[in-house]
Amino acid sequence: METKPKIYITRKIPQAGIDLLSEKYDVEVNPNDRVLSREELLSAVKSADGVLCLLTDKIDAEFYDAAPKLRGVANYAVGYDNIDVPEASRRGIPVSNTPGVLTDATAEMAWTLLFSVARRVIESDGLMRSGNWGGWGPLQFIGGDVSGKTLGVVGTGRIGTAMALKSTGFNMPVLYTDVVENKVLDDKCNARKVDFDTLLAESDFVSIHVPLMDSTRHLFNAETFKKMKNTAYLINTSRGPVINEADLVEALKKDEIAGAGLDVYENEPKMVPGLAECVNTVLTPHTASATEDARTNMALKAARNLSAMIEGTTPPDCVNSEIL
Repeated sequence: METKPKIYITRKIPQAGIDLLSEKYDVEVNPNDRVLSREELLSAVKSADGVLCLLTDKIDAEFYDAAPKLRGVANYAVGYDNIDVPEASRRGIPVSNTPGVLTDATAEMAWTLLFSVARRVIESDGLMRSGNWGGWGPLQFIGGDVSGKTLGVVGTGRIGTAMALKSTGFNMPVLYTDVVENKVLDDKCNARKVDFDTLLAESDFVSIHVPLMDSTRHLFNAETFKKMKNTAYLINTSRGPVINEADLVEALKKDEIAGAGLDVYENEPKMVPGLAECVNTVLTPHTASATEDARTNMALKAARNLSAMIEGTTPPDCVNSEIL
């Protein structure tokens, strides 16, 4: 009897993706709802033909050495800075991600953070729950206006574009910075492509949508915050290390900016000291894609990509397709 290829999934994902792979392959899933230790991960993939991994898994030369049968790696995420793609390419191993299916969910979370921090939702919710609210007052929880204010979008790929398009209902001028023109935003939002410093100086809300690369690591730092309006809000649903978190804490404490809404962090799952005490923040635990449809479709997309790798066909979302 022919042995089925073995698939290892590094953490439980929505069942639809597991079921899809189980139709054809011998699938093993990390039984614990936690990130595997390095030793556990390397041991688990020894006999794997394919691995479906998460951003929390470091996929590097040591990993590839531990999985000599490996035919493909499918990342359950849009970003893939956790994977050494050049090393995978050198070894002829395809790598995929999950673009598209979480675009709206992530863009919606950026707006959730924007409104929540501008209108001081967390602070006022906390007071209400404490039982200490003494009744309405004209100076209570005064926040920032949204309608008519300038939105600055840093990075206009799928998610940045979707986020900016959703601004039209609030009559917001849109500025963006990217390496290329975005005709969709130019046409539908009458957006202006500007340099980074201009965006910082003129925006009332700055929403980050860049991938993590050497050029974007700590793109936002002490110098950057000084260039922003002291009434401006920073929103990040991209990658934590794009912001120097210690510098952000200082900027928030000094009122160099009005507030920040973060879904990602520099050293997840930890935050730098002081961030949690900043009342002018909204802090969510990397949940931008956490909707039923988005997470299920991510699972299905990752499963289909991995299946294509095992079958020797081109994965729909291969990030190193030049090797195929």
